[in-house]
Amino acid sequence: MLILGIILFGLLVGWLAQFILSRGRARTGQIDWTLALVAGLAGSFVGGLIFSLIAGDGLDLRPSGIIGSILGAVIVTAGWGWFRRRGR
Repeated sequence: MLILGIILFGLLVGWLAQFILSRGRARTGQIDWTLALVAGLAGSFVGGLIFSLIAGDGLDLRPSGIIGSILGAVIVTAGWGWFRRRGR
């Protein structure tokens, strides 16, 4: 059950990252769910862990970890977009 929760949280955070990054551009309304999952899980792990430890919350689920997860996912999603545009 924990793994399912982690996957769903990763999808939600990845979707939020794509939503945040598409605010200033013309949106197609399509979500890349693979990118959402990868960015959400990677961003949650790195960003959430770093923000939680900096805030002194430890490894408990706190608002600082959630904010860090979203920022981490935004960074991963933006980096992937930059890498994809650079390859063209």
